[in-house]
Amino acid sequence: MKLIVQIPALNERDTIAEVIRAVPRHISGVDQVEVLIIDDGCTDDTVAVALAAGADHVVRHTANKGLATAYQTGIDTALRLGADIIVNTDADNQYPGSEIPRLIDPILAGKADIVIGDRQVHQIEHFSPLKKALQYVGSAVVRWASETNVPDTVSGFRALSREAALRTFVTSDFSYTVENLIQAGKRRLTIVAVPITINPVKRPSRLHRGNWNFIKRQAAIIARTYTTYEPLKVFSYIALFFATPGFILLAWAAFVFIGRRLGILSATNDQSLLVGSVLILMALIIFLIGLLADRVGGVRRLQEEILYRTRVNLVEQEAWRRTISARLDRIERALGLTGSDEQDEPVTEDAQPPTRP
Repeated sequence: MKLIVQIPALNERDTIAEVIRAVPRHISGVDQVEVLIIDDGCTDDTVAVALAAGADHVVRHTANKGLATAYQTGIDTALRLGADIIVNTDADNQYPGSEIPRLIDPILAGKADIVIGDRQVHQIEHFSPLKKALQYVGSAVVRWASETNVPDTVSGFRALSREAALRTFVTSDFSYTVENLIQAGKRRLTIVAVPITINPVKRPSRLHRGNWNFIKRQAAIIARTYTTYEPLKVFSYIALFFATPGFILLAWAAFVFIGRRLGILSATNDQSLLVGSVLILMALIIFLIGLLADRVGGVRRLQEEILYRTRVNLVEQEAWRRTISARLDRIERALGLTGSDEQDEPVTEDAQPPTRP
């Protein structure tokens, strides 16, 4: 059982060493623990500090591509390195490394595919009442959209089994937390939340420019992701919004028409008939768009399944190459063909383009 702790980093030289040293290297039920740094275009010596602190692997972006892309790069790289469990944590030392054993325990026990660290936002002293309220409302919306029961939906401290990682595809360019949670919920993966403690963060978030900017961008992600997986439902709700007043107006027009025929009413029904007909026509068009989007969604699900199986094959091929390489190394050592002064060094590589559905 191999655990890889991935740490996306952008100019975190002041905290990265502390984060890496806090990662426990011996965990019950895990044979090997490694640390992977995703250099998202660092312009300081974050990578050098990380390697000196004991990072095992580094994958680099040539420029800053954002947290969501860095997260997907980490997932792809960890899978190529043979990870059975992947833990994502932040480079700003918000999440204590000592919580990692508790975080992965449900996966080791076979009770979860994804585990989210619940920061227990209501107990965080440096969060303002407004921020706590916004977190509560936002998490409630995400729980509804994802059909899950995760209290802290934007927590970046999370563990994924290999199966969950293989089915993780980030399409947002802002943040992965909400999108992946909705994806996992719609794919019926088992998601568990584990209460955790956090460390105080000494700098403001670099992900967004204030609470309202964060809300706006996350709301867009929720709407886009939910529509991706439930297009017919979304367009049906919109169609109903137009159809309801349309039917009311047409019913009134019919009532006036009958009343005029019976000589009870003398009012005109032209406006109700016109507006009601337009609203019903709009509702019908929107519903047909929903049907079309639902068929497109079916094609997308097929593409995601093909991409999933392709990734499985690539990971298996990479594992086979590592096995053959290890056997050849043992043969060389047995034959005395390898120098005795060789030692393992951290692996550094450029990021491959993230695979997207």
